[in-house]
This record gives sequence, C-alpha cells and structure tokens, in this order.
Amino acid sequence: MELHELMNRLECFPIIAAVRDGKFAAALESPADVLFYLDAKLSGIRQRVQQAHEHDKLLFVHIDLAEGIGKDKEGLQYLAGLGVDGIISTRGQIIRAAKDLGLLTVQRFFALDSQGLGSVHEMLKNTAPHMMEIMPGVIPKVISRFSHGSIPVIAGGLIDAKQEVTAALSSGATAISTGCKELWYI
Repeated sequence: MELHELMNRLECFPIIAAVRDGKFAAALESPADVLFYLDAKLSGIRQRVQQAHEHDKLLFVHIDLAEGIGKDKEGLQYLAGLGVDGIISTRGQIIRAAKDLGLLTVQRFFALDSQGLGSVHEMLKNTAPHMMEIMPGVIPKVISRFSHGSIPVIAGGLIDAKQEVTAALSSGATAISTGCKELWYI
C-alpha cells in the first residue's frame, strides 16, 4: 500500500470508520474506504484483514490496543504478513519499525495541554509517520496548528456531529476518524 493511494481515497471520502468488533460488519458496508480497527485480537485478525480487503477497504490496526499481538517488530511482521495496510500507535519506536516493514503509519497524539503539544513537533521529527491523528478531534485550534506541516492530520475522538466534521476539515484535517456510525454516511 502506498501513501498516495491512501490520500486519494481520503480525498474522495474523508471519513474513517473507527471500529471495534461489534461494528465491524457495519463498517464493511459503509462508504468509508479506510477502517481503524481498535480491538484486534490474534485469533480473529486474519479474518478481519480478509473481510476488509474483500470489501475493498484499507485496514489499519491499532497495535497499542491489540490483544495477543506483540507490540514489537515480531508483532508488526505478523500483521504485515497478513496484509494489514497500516498501523496506529502512540509509540515512536513502533511507528519507525512499522515504516521499516513497509506498513503505512498513523501516530496518535492526545492534545492534553500546551506543554504536551510542544513536544509533538519533536516527536514527529524523530518518527516521521505517514499521518498523525490528533485527539480529541474537536479542537480546531490544535488541528490548524499542525495541518500546515508535511504530515497529514486525522482528527479523531469525540466527533459525533456533522458540524464537528466540518469544523475539523475546515481547520485543515485531511480526514476524520469516528466510531459514530451515522457519520460514516455523510
């Protein structure tokens, strides 16, 4: 999977379905081309990858939340071997290792305070993820601050209304990740 294909898909439909197992089938039927799989389990990940690809969806696994899959190079190699398109993580070493394996990467950041935001630039220099996700995604000021850089911004977390999607996109976000099923269809 190449970054340009991901960006083309997000340009056409900038909503990412952020799902857990209970909503996975609904996400497959949604118009979202990209799925963030938040509760992957070793016993079912192969089937989820296959289902996503059969529905022409790109599948990103949130490795920090995955069960039974090592949060290390071996775990990443396993996911890459299954055909996962990319991973999501807050951890810089995981992002770098995943990039080395040819996986697309989304580094997740939590906007908690101004001091924490100051360290994001330094972390981005060290990890250079393909994309970054800022949470919560209902903070247009923070989205705007990072959207002018070279790394595309995904707004995620607490987004459950169309006007929040519009505000985040207007602030410079490339895409929105949301677990709100109704927003997968806007």
